[in-house]
Amino acid sequence: MSVSKVSAEKLEQHVRTLTVDVGVRLAGSAAERQAANYLADCGSAIPGVTVTIEDFPVWEQVVVRESLEINLNGQWQAFDCSLFGLSPSTEGHVIDAPLVFFDSATGYQREDLSLLEGAAVVHLGCHIETPSDYRRLIEAKPACLLFVDTRHPGTVALADGLFPAYVDAYGACVTVNVAYQDAWSWRTRGGTRARLCVDGCRRKSFSENVILEIPGQDPEAGVIYVGGHHDTQAGTVGADDNAIGSASVVELARILSGQKFKRTFRLISFGAEEQLSVGSASYVRRHRETIARDGRFMFNIDGSGSAMGWLSVIYNGSATHEALLRDVFKQHDFYFKLSRDLCPYTDQFPFAVAGVPGLWLTRHNCTSGVFYHHRRDDTVDNLDFSLAARQLDAAGDFLVKLAGEDGTAADARAGLTADEHGEIKRVWEALYGGWAGFRVT
Repeated sequence: MSVSKVSAEKLEQHVRTLTVDVGVRLAGSAAERQAANYLADCGSAIPGVTVTIEDFPVWEQVVVRESLEINLNGQWQAFDCSLFGLSPSTEGHVIDAPLVFFDSATGYQREDLSLLEGAAVVHLGCHIETPSDYRRLIEAKPACLLFVDTRHPGTVALADGLFPAYVDAYGACVTVNVAYQDAWSWRTRGGTRARLCVDGCRRKSFSENVILEIPGQDPEAGVIYVGGHHDTQAGTVGADDNAIGSASVVELARILSGQKFKRTFRLISFGAEEQLSVGSASYVRRHRETIARDGRFMFNIDGSGSAMGWLSVIYNGSATHEALLRDVFKQHDFYFKLSRDLCPYTDQFPFAVAGVPGLWLTRHNCTSGVFYHHRRDDTVDNLDFSLAARQLDAAGDFLVKLAGEDGTAADARAGLTADEHGEIKRVWEALYGGWAGFRVT
């Protein structure tokens, strides 16, 4: 059995609604709820699809204004910045502090980080991979942190967020993202001090997961999950990251509905992915026993629409299903680069924690990912909807085979090794706070 053709026009309609009509969709915001309600309405209009919305607590980032000035050769000059998600603000006050440049690649080898105390720390690298390094950074008591995304040496400040489990355990100081080339100019032009002012707050709120279910004929045959996310980072409408993923969830539900499959499909658009997959982690924590018992595969779509580039798959599953994936995509004239690395920065990861194999499907257009990652120019102009639709045709055919309506499909749970399970557990504890998670208090 093959599925109907995905509609490029419907994909574009959904993405334009999310990015143009709704706009920036920060976790916990009214705009994110508007996006979730739109996706739920789209799902409800599909015959044979049952829609459920589950909410969960998050911190909402609210910024009224932000400004950054650097003293260059005795003159103050303004630069762009973007407050990190979960970071406190300066509450409208100005932080005036000396600049200290600190690279995360080697800096944490220092036994003593006291050089950071009271400083505006230009932190080269925006991800701190271990909680011990983050704890040491906060304990050093910097005045503020100016994070530089070293993956993207661009001219605009990207947007990003602190890890919730880190903030819950060790607190946070005022943290903003700055453009790589700006930080470069501060270093080469003799920057000495920073003045940072951010007026705003973080406040308690709720985000939503939108679940579209297509029931299978055999309740014992298990569940196949498909995921995307509808929230964005600050300042970006997130066409590729990840309105295209949420649009894909709805469009796959449309073409799969009305057909008879052995296994159940649960297609989910997650909220708060940009806060380190808080939505998918919340869903897995809430349904842990069911997912561990019934989960057969998790197919996550995030950033799949770039007009130029190549398909990339992060894969954690069996060799049998890797071969099936390659064969199906080849039939659709698609090829991809596959990695078996464990990636915690995706909505697939919490499902892997629960023992469910799966993959993350994306498109890269540069070696560091995509050049417009977390930027204001992540708009519909960068996307090829015809290409995205054809990719979804291939994905749909693969999912149909996994659904195993004829009873011949192998159990997709096989494939994660003992070493992979061990590493998954370690990262789950370190970055996500384990099964207890973090508190919004």
